[in-house]
Parts: sequence; structure tokens; C-alpha cells
Amino acid sequence: MTLDELDLALLRALQEHPRAGALELSRTTSVARGTVQARLRRMEEEGVVTGYGPDVDLRAAGFPVQAYVTLEIAQGALDEVHEALDAIPEVVEAVVTTGTFDVLCLVATASHEDLQRTLLRLDQSPSIVRSTSIVVLSVLIPRRVQPLLESAPRPGTTRAPAYRSMTRE
Repeated sequence: MTLDELDLALLRALQEHPRAGALELSRTTSVARGTVQARLRRMEEEGVVTGYGPDVDLRAAGFPVQAYVTLEIAQGALDEVHEALDAIPEVVEAVVTTGTFDVLCLVATASHEDLQRTLLRLDQSPSIVRSTSIVVLSVLIPRRVQPLLESAPRPGTTRAPAYRSMTRE
């Protein structure tokens, strides 16, 4: 899916005001509420917008100790590793990778002792051959997508006339 300027404006407005409704978004972007609803529905159907849940700061929520954990797994054991990781609530995210390790996990815990227990629990899985942890000291750039989306080439115009005239001023 190619996002145009109006799509980006809607995404930016939602990031700045996540609780905004269609009417407020239509006022912010100067397009009809029906256009806003149609654009959001299209982005949802295409899988661009995957949810409207709150962003949670794990540190503020009581999980200040975070680490990235790399896993080398037994050949063909991805399903078993998925089950093992899914059973550990401290595993916030896990992605399959290329390179010297197979899986990269983000783990969050309330203390260093909890981190150690979580790492030991990870190592109990017979499908995990080796793990290496890297403790997060601070977040330099939090997860973001808007700069990337805005850096991509855009089609020339949007179909919403009111938004076209507003962006030319």
C-alpha cells in the first residue's frame, strides 16, 4: 500500500492525539469525517494500522530492567522455541533473525534478580542452545515509524479536495 499525504497526516494526528475520534481528526486534517473514516478503514484492512491501544512505558509500569537476549536454537526447533517464549510473560517481543543468532528477544523485568530468573528459565528450554543478554541502560530513540513513513516517496495528490487546498497554502 502506498500512503499519500493525507494518510500520513491522519497517522501523525493519531500519534499526537491517540484518543481522537473521526470528527476531531476531520477537523485537524480539514477533510470530511467520512473521508477520515474511509481512509482509516482502508489502512486497517491493508494492515497498516494494527491497533489503537495505549503505548505503555514499561519502566513507568514497574519493569525498569530490560534486556535484549539473543538465542541460538536447535535446527528446526522454531515451533518449540515459540512455545517456550510464549510461556514467559517477561518476553515482551521476539523476532526471528539472520546472522549469528536465530532469535532476538526483548525481556522486561522488575529487578535484576527477576532478569536472572528469566534468563535461567530461557536456558531451561532444550531447544535453546545458547543465549546472550545485553542489558538496556537507556532508550536513545524509542520505537517510531512516522519519520520512516514520511521519508518514502509519495504520489502527487490526494483524492480529498479540502486537504489538497489546505496543503498548498
